[in-house]
Amino acid sequence: MKLSQLALGAALALGLMAGASAQTTMKISISVAQNSHQGVGIDVLAKEVEKRTNGRYKIQTFYSGSLGGERESIEAVQLGTQELTFTSTGPVPNFVPEARILDIPFLFRDKAHARAVLDSPIGQEMLAKFEAKGFKALAWGENGVRHMTNSKRAVNTPDDLKGLKMRTMENPVHVTAYKGLGIVPTPMAFPEVFTALQQGTVDGQENPLSVIMAAKFDQVQKHLSLTGHVYSPAIFLMNKAAFDKLSAADKQAFLDAAKEAVKANRARVDEDDAKGVAELRSKGMQVVENVDKSKFVATLTPVNAEFEKQFGKTNVDKIRNFK
Repeated sequence: MKLSQLALGAALALGLMAGASAQTTMKISISVAQNSHQGVGIDVLAKEVEKRTNGRYKIQTFYSGSLGGERESIEAVQLGTQELTFTSTGPVPNFVPEARILDIPFLFRDKAHARAVLDSPIGQEMLAKFEAKGFKALAWGENGVRHMTNSKRAVNTPDDLKGLKMRTMENPVHVTAYKGLGIVPTPMAFPEVFTALQQGTVDGQENPLSVIMAAKFDQVQKHLSLTGHVYSPAIFLMNKAAFDKLSAADKQAFLDAAKEAVKANRARVDEDDAKGVAELRSKGMQVVENVDKSKFVATLTPVNAEFEKQFGKTNVDKIRNFK
């Protein structure tokens, strides 16, 4: 081979390397399947970031807890070993305690109320609290309204929950509330839940219909009750140092991409909620649709009084009465 050819080859290789180095690859993960409300969210985020930065940023997407559960992914983003994650708020209070208030049972009237609060200054102020902990919170997304499933019996009233071992998120507010309902709460990372249900380590779990379907819990749970006891937000988190390194235009591109991702994510939750009951019934689940929520609220009165003390009644009421 002639020297000129070698030189040309080397120049081409260098040119390719320079081209490649101009593209930064980042990782984002979720703990549920790609075909889910969260999967849609991160797929749209990746596509929008690439489009809005003209391909300078490429986001690799990881699903089904392949990089670890939610808590591990949040830790990785905080440490900077992973740039982004999309997670439910389940483990978030372990990092940003102020976010606990959003997990109070029956705090929101419905999804529309919850979305309005999160998109309002209340929600935006909460996003800002993540910065001191090493995160840039890009946007609030949605995990959905949580319902209870179990393998033992139909749940119509709070009394039916007594003594059931339920997997809960690693979240202090949830654990306290479920104890108040007579449940034996068993905190556990999401990737372990299916096996725990299958083996009978726990009797039940609680999650939005989107998650119940994506995780195929109908295979290991017989009973579903539409308790709607907690609205579960989700959040796009980015490592703060990685965000701070971006140019002003690229920062805006990431924020705008997250907004688009939230639209897609919420639309998929609505779709799952609309068809979920029929789909899960067709797979053999027994569904209690008309749960008397007032009985659950009444049972939680002492727990809610405790939460009002903890978070300040004014703060709780500001969210409850938000119009």
